[in-house]
Amino acid sequence: MNRHRESNAGLVAASSLASALFGIIVGYVIGTGGAHGSVSGGPYAAPDPAAVTQPAPPGFVNESEIQAYRDILARDPKNVAALTSLGNKLYDAGRYAEAVPYYQQAFALDSKNPNLSTDLGTALWYSGRPDEALAQYQRSLGTDPKHAPTLFNIGIVTLEGKQDALGAIAAWETLLSTNPTYPDADKVRRMLTDARSQVIPFAPTRTGR
Repeated sequence: MNRHRESNAGLVAASSLASALFGIIVGYVIGTGGAHGSVSGGPYAAPDPAAVTQPAPPGFVNESEIQAYRDILARDPKNVAALTSLGNKLYDAGRYAEAVPYYQQAFALDSKNPNLSTDLGTALWYSGRPDEALAQYQRSLGTDPKHAPTLFNIGIVTLEGKQDALGAIAAWETLLSTNPTYPDADKVRRMLTDARSQVIPFAPTRTGR
């Protein structure tokens, strides 16, 4: 996704909201300056039609393209663009666990790229590794504390992966406060409303005697 980051005792199970949000995570374009996944020209915009011809079905990957990138890396193992593009191809095919090591190698060479870092985090999340995803998102914020895709994704992974509505709320509130022109602000506000509904305030109770 282009790709992009415990628990509270006062939390009602967030499963219904989490299910609705599962799969929303998006990352950002990395490496080549073009659109990756569904992102083009800004968060959540449609892909550039000129850059997309006959989109591949989910799970499909052109093995000749994969091999071409591997051939490049066999000659030049530190080629960040090739590492990133190979990660992107595998990610878009739904082969997230395979994408992770290529993103990791690219990130080791380009650790100040928050888009790349966020896509690595998202690939980790879809590989069933939420704690590692959140740790990677924090590295993204270390480079750019206002990085919108990272904050968006932190909220989803924190809610879905950690069942932590308060943590998700904090991430999305930061997103809105630090990105006043964020194009999907209305969506985030709706998500905030739903997340807030999952939190039950503590209150003293009678002993029943």
